[in-house]
Amino acid sequence: MNDDLTCGWPGGATRFLALRMLPGEDLRGRLETVFAAQPETAGFVAACVGSLTSARLRPAGRDDALEVAGPLEIVALSGTLSVDGPHLHVAVSDAEGRMTAGHLLAGSVVRTTVEVVLGLTDAVTFTRRDDPRTGYAELFFDG
Repeated sequence: MNDDLTCGWPGGATRFLALRMLPGEDLRGRLETVFAAQPETAGFVAACVGSLTSARLRPAGRDDALEVAGPLEIVALSGTLSVDGPHLHVAVSDAEGRMTAGHLLAGSVVRTTVEVVLGLTDAVTFTRRDDPRTGYAELFFDG
């Protein structure tokens, strides 16, 4: 079923790409750069582990960035990659095991390494357009 809220494609139309990030790299920036260099038009985060020296997040209900000092472990990273930019959520934990989460913003810096596996396809194009139902730029499926 393809409408503006659902989309499907055959699993065989998905290519996986693994990458490792080095200390000092910007997590969001590197994901944007890697996706832009691929021929596919839609992507998603399949897996991620690693550490950050600090994180910049936008938690739910806030318009400003929250700066989280590290060292931090990435507990989870999920999201979509579109031709109009990513929508990524990250959860990190500090040395005491306290977790903080929100939208991943630029300025989240790799500490030792980050390992990411991306799922990529050109069977559909992910775009972001203003949706009057929500008031935000939301994910749309083209193709």
